[in-house]
Amino acid sequence: MTRISTPRRTASLSAQLVDSLRSHIEAGGWPVGTRIPPEQVLVEELGVGRSTLREAIGALVHLGLLEPRAGDGTYVRASSELQSVMVRRASSARRDNVLELRTVLEEYASGAAALRRSEDQLHQLRDLLADADAACAGEDRSAAMSVDALFHRAVVRASGNDLLIEVYDYLGTALASALGGLPWDATAAEEHADLHRRLVDAIEAQDESGARTAAAAIVRLTHDHEVQAPLTSTEPASTEE
Repeated sequence: MTRISTPRRTASLSAQLVDSLRSHIEAGGWPVGTRIPPEQVLVEELGVGRSTLREAIGALVHLGLLEPRAGDGTYVRASSELQSVMVRRASSARRDNVLELRTVLEEYASGAAALRRSEDQLHQLRDLLADADAACAGEDRSAAMSVDALFHRAVVRASGNDLLIEVYDYLGTALASALGGLPWDATAAEEHADLHRRLVDAIEAQDESGARTAAAAIVRLTHDHEVQAPLTSTEPASTEE
């Protein structure tokens, strides 16, 4: 029996553009929290019409990757649909539940990092501590939060657990968004820095218990002194503290 041929379908230009822009975001071409180029710039760069670009941008807004802000342009809200879903889910959860889940991730990753870290990873953590101190000394909150995010991702990478690293990239961002920003009064900021130094010292000494204790204390401190930042913040507050 002869089978009926399936008709060939060619994706519309806007659908192709959605895939292209989504891949660009996932690859970090437009980092989370940044504003994408203006419409006219994108039209000229991509060689597409305004209606096609607007349709593609609208689709990415619907997927939760982009967020338009009246009078301020369009910002990257998440790097993937999964991250967007997790941000929305965490924002609707009870704050104590969010705190508990984040503590579980931070504690386990830090303990595993103490047991498995390499010398190169340890040096990276020390360098990030120095960068964080410099940012805090300059009272640059945005820079401090960015370095803090890099620090905690470096701790998770040092855990050596590939699945945990992947989950943290999505879930950690969502949990941090739900809980708010860094503690920013002078006393809390100094305690925050001291706890990070204790965490790195424990990782260097391969002290699993000490690393887990320091990690849990960091999350508690951030929660106790949190900055009530909305999920739509233009700063990279969607990163981990």
